[in-house]
Amino acid sequence: MDSKPKGPQGGRMADTIVRCAALSKYYGKSRGVEDLSFEIRPGQVFGFLGPNGAGKTTTIRCLLSLLAPTSGRSYLFDEEVKLNDSAAHSRIGYVPGDVALFSAQTGRWTIDYISGLRGRKPSSANELCERLGYDPSRRVKELSKGNKQKLALVIALMHNPELLVLDEPTSGLDPINQQEIFDIIAERIECEGTTVFLSSHILSEVERVCDRVGIIREGRLVAEESIDDIIAKAIRKVRITYEEPIRAELYSAIGGVSELTQVDARTITAKVTSDLDGALRALMDRRIHDIQVTHASLEEIFFQYYTRNGISTDTGGAP
Repeated sequence: MDSKPKGPQGGRMADTIVRCAALSKYYGKSRGVEDLSFEIRPGQVFGFLGPNGAGKTTTIRCLLSLLAPTSGRSYLFDEEVKLNDSAAHSRIGYVPGDVALFSAQTGRWTIDYISGLRGRKPSSANELCERLGYDPSRRVKELSKGNKQKLALVIALMHNPELLVLDEPTSGLDPINQQEIFDIIAERIECEGTTVFLSSHILSEVERVCDRVGIIREGRLVAEESIDDIIAKAIRKVRITYEEPIRAELYSAIGGVSELTQVDARTITAKVTSDLDGALRALMDRRIHDIQVTHASLEEIFFQYYTRNGISTDTGGAP
């Protein structure tokens, strides 16, 4: 008797939803990705991080059978991916980094057309349009970049897929809609056990929903860690305004604090690279008028993390 749990479509639940095994892709002599190995199990939310040119989009295109690897293999739902094989596509919701749509058609036509290709009903299309404030009656060529992104998100989510592959999903969206789309994704994760593969360079997006992260640099996976571990490595930017004038050099000996800058007579800024609690206690040794603590950009975290480990920060290469 087969005791494995059943998937949403009634078939056997896959052991892994996404898997790359020594995957490499070259464009002539140019590197795309090299010897890439990782896996995502059912219900996991995996953040795929890296600067532009690191190989994130190449990886996704190989996984979705849009590119043939130079060597190695990739798998979806435990089945090896073959070039132009669309067998698994109805189980996947994909938002590409560069959205391409039928410009002469309406959003409603696009929704119906894609649903027909998938053979799956767009069961949540109307709800998604309403929540994102998207009007599907308008022609695509009339839409702003943000509304084209909304349509791409509706198409990706409307058939309640088992796997979401999201390549910079909030590009072009205003902060309210960015918040709404991650509310929707979080609901899918919690209520339906959706597996998510999120490619992004925005740390706050990854921090909000991901369990684990893989970091790609120059086409290679250089780290794979829990989200708590990667956030602990994040540089914080601190801006403090004191009640009285202060000199920044008074704090130059604090451990983990660098790039102290005197902004004006009462304000200093600094980067904190370790022991945030200890550094803040030392910096707040007198009366404070205002304090701001923010994450540095992901690119700055990369630079700090990789230079510390002797890894080049050159971002040349394919997408």
